[in-house]
Order: sequence, then structure tokens, then C-alpha cells
Amino acid sequence: MQHDNVDLAALIGSRICHDLISPIGAIDNGLELLTMSGIAESPELGLIGESVGSASARIRFFRIAFGSAGDQLVGQAEITSILRDLYQSSRLDLVWLPEEPQPRAAVRLALLGILCLETAMPYGGRAEVSENNGAWQLLGTADKLNVIPELWEHLSQGGSDSQLQPAQVQFALLPVHARDVGRDVQTQANSTKVTINF
Repeated sequence: MQHDNVDLAALIGSRICHDLISPIGAIDNGLELLTMSGIAESPELGLIGESVGSASARIRFFRIAFGSAGDQLVGQAEITSILRDLYQSSRLDLVWLPEEPQPRAAVRLALLGILCLETAMPYGGRAEVSENNGAWQLLGTADKLNVIPELWEHLSQGGSDSQLQPAQVQFALLPVHARDVGRDVQTQANSTKVTINF
């Protein structure tokens, strides 16, 4: 994947997320007004509310993972809010340990790594993100993992992006963005544990 193409894709990702978050927010505001006006709670409104919350969290997540990184810092409160809203109803228990604000470029790598872990943990489990003096580790543990060797080799050894499916794009982007900030991606996996280090 050429560097110019990656930068262009990041700009496109930022633009799409920016344009989608406003109508999603408007729907959420509309639901709040309906509730405040005394309209009785209904399963239909509850379902719409859950779907809007999930869509909003996913767009916020994607905006960092697939958008332009920039130089700003991202605080723990913002990240944990996004992850809580996105994973609260899933089978994946996700823990974000860094307490200090982190560079957006590093957070982007971590979120792409989370998507990689998610691919390996379709039955749920626990994922933990930690940082120590600039060194990051993502650890996924589960009773049953689905680690596809070709995808995980792509992270540390590279490979042809043409073989990847749209749902696997994070495996192409993580090593490219890591190289951009002078990092190497290392992975290890066994039957119950998978780690990503950068």
C-alpha cells in the first residue's frame, strides 16, 4: 500500500466520520426530546436509542482508527467513553489501562490493534491495552481463539493487501501506520492468548 494512498484513505475516513456524526447526533437529540415530551417508553424507541448509541460510538472509534492522526493528545476519559459505549453489550471485555493522555498516532495504532484482536476473538474474551514508556502491548485472552496465521503474519512480516477482505483492513493499516511513526509490530499467539506489541 503506497504511503500517499494511506494518507488519502485517512482523509476520506475522517471526512466520512465527520459527516456521519452530525445526523447520528441529531437522531439522538430527537429521541431525547421525545422522551422529555412525555411520550411513553416503548421497545421500538429503546431499540432505536441503542442503535443510535452504538452507531455513534463506532463512528467515534473509526474516526481515530481510520482518520488522520494529527499531533494532538487523546485523554483517557475520551477513549474509555468510546470503548465503553462500543463494547458494553459485546462478549469482549475491553480494558484500557493508560491513564495519561496519549498521542493520537499511538492511539490510532492501539485501536487498529483492538480491531485485530476482535477478529481473533469472535466468541468473546478479555482484551487489555497497556503502555509503558512508549511501548504498547495489546493482550487478548479467551478460552477459544480464531487466529488466522496469514493475517497475523501480515502484521509483522507484511504481505499482499489484495488478499484481504474489507473486514480485515486493519491488518494492512496497522503495520503501515506503525512504520510511519518508527515502530515495528510484533505478534505472538497460542490457543488461548494473542499479543500485539509496537
